[in-house]
Amino acid sequence: MSIGYLQRKAAWEILLKVSSGDFSDHALEKVLKNYQFNPLDIAFITELSFGCIRYRKFLDLWTDHTSKITHKKQPPKLRWLLHIGLYQLLKMDKIPFPAAISTTVEVAKKTDLNGLAGTVNAILRNASRKLEQKIFPELSSDRKERISYLESFPLWLVKDLYKWVGNSEGENIIKAFNKKPSIDLRINQLKTNLDNFLKVLHENNIDAEIINDLHNGITLKSNPRSIKNLPGYSDGLWTIQDRSSQWIAPLLNPKEGEKILDACAAPGSKSTHLAELTNDSAEIIAVDRSAKRLKILQSNLERLNLKSVNTLKADATSLIELNPKFISYFDKILLDAPCSGIGTLSRNPDSRWSLSKEKIKSLTLLQEKLLESIFPLLKKDGTLVYSTCTICPDENNLLIERFIEKNKTLKLVSQKQILPSLDYPGDGFYSAIISYKS
Repeated sequence: MSIGYLQRKAAWEILLKVSSGDFSDHALEKVLKNYQFNPLDIAFITELSFGCIRYRKFLDLWTDHTSKITHKKQPPKLRWLLHIGLYQLLKMDKIPFPAAISTTVEVAKKTDLNGLAGTVNAILRNASRKLEQKIFPELSSDRKERISYLESFPLWLVKDLYKWVGNSEGENIIKAFNKKPSIDLRINQLKTNLDNFLKVLHENNIDAEIINDLHNGITLKSNPRSIKNLPGYSDGLWTIQDRSSQWIAPLLNPKEGEKILDACAAPGSKSTHLAELTNDSAEIIAVDRSAKRLKILQSNLERLNLKSVNTLKADATSLIELNPKFISYFDKILLDAPCSGIGTLSRNPDSRWSLSKEKIKSLTLLQEKLLESIFPLLKKDGTLVYSTCTICPDENNLLIERFIEKNKTLKLVSQKQILPSLDYPGDGFYSAIISYKS
C-alpha cells in the first residue's frame, strides 16, 4: 500500500456519500469514523473532498477535455475518482503529479473499479501532459459562462448574483464562496471573557485573535484539526458560530426577565446567545420541528450550562393553535427563517448543486407564512428580528418590504445585508428589525 492511498480512498468515499444525498459535513464525519487518521491527514482529506465538491463543474470540464467519454456518460464512481485525481493536479500545488496519479490509480485497483484502473491512469496522465503543455479547455467568451466554469458555479445562480449586486460584486462573491471559511467562536460571557480565553488558547499554541466589532467573537488563525479538542469545549467556555451570525441575537436587545421566542431555533447558536446576553435570566422558548435537531440544541444548552431556554418541538406556523396563550405573549421574537443558505456556500460546498429557483420560491412562501403566523405572538411594544443566511433579495428585503406593505400596523425599524467577500471573512446574512407602529 503506497503512502497516501488511504487518504485518497477516504476522500473518494466522501464524494460517493455526497452524491447519494448526504451533506458534506455529515459524509466527512461518517467516513472518518472508519479510519484512524491523524490531524494532518484529516485536513488533507477535508481539503481534497470539499474541494472536489466545490469544483465539480470545473472538474467535469477537465474530464471532458482529457477523456474520450464525457462525464455525463461515465459511471458515477469513475467520475468521482477522476475528480479526486484531477483536483490534485489542478488545485493542489504541493502534490507532485506522479504521486497524485499513482495513488488515485491505486484506489481504482483496490476497489470495484479495478477493471477501469487503466482508464483512470490514461486520463490523469493525459491531463498532466495538457497542463504541462498549457493546453486548456476551450471556454465561451461570455463572461457569466466563463465564471460559471472557472469558479464551478451553476449558471442560473451566476446570472442571478450579477443581477442582484452587479457584475463586479457578483464575481467577488462567487470567488469568496470558493475560499476556506473562517473558524469563529463566540465566548460564553457567563463563564469567561475574551482576554482570559485568548490567554488559554495561546498557552496551548493555538493562534487566535479577537473579531473587531463583536462583543465576544474570536477567530482561529490556524486550523485546530478537531474543534471538540479545543480548550474549554467540555467546560462550555465557547460555541462555534460564524461572525455574521453573531450579529443577530444582539439586535433584539434582549433583557433579563423578558419572554423571548426563538421560532426556528435548532441547532441553537442564537438561542444560547440570547441566554448568555440575558444573564441566563430570561424566559426563552426555543421552537423547532425536528426532534433530532432539538436534541443537538439541548446538548449545547447542557454543555454551556444554560438553564433559561426551554425547547419545544412544534411547527412555528401553528403555535397559536398549540397554545392560544402565546398571543401577544412575547417581548422579543427571533425568526431565523429557513432559507436557501446562499450566504453560506463556502461553508456548505454541496449546497450549490442542490439549489434551484423552484426551491427558493417555495422557501419564500414558507418565510411569509412564518411571519404572518408569528407576529400575533408579539406584544404591541415588542420587537421581532427576521434573519436569514442568504443574500437572495426575494427571501430578504423584497419579502420584508412586501410584508410591511401588506401589514399596515407594522414598521421596519432597520435592515442590513452582509455580503460574502474575498476581502474579509464571514457568511452572507440578512437581518430586519420590525415592530408595531406606535
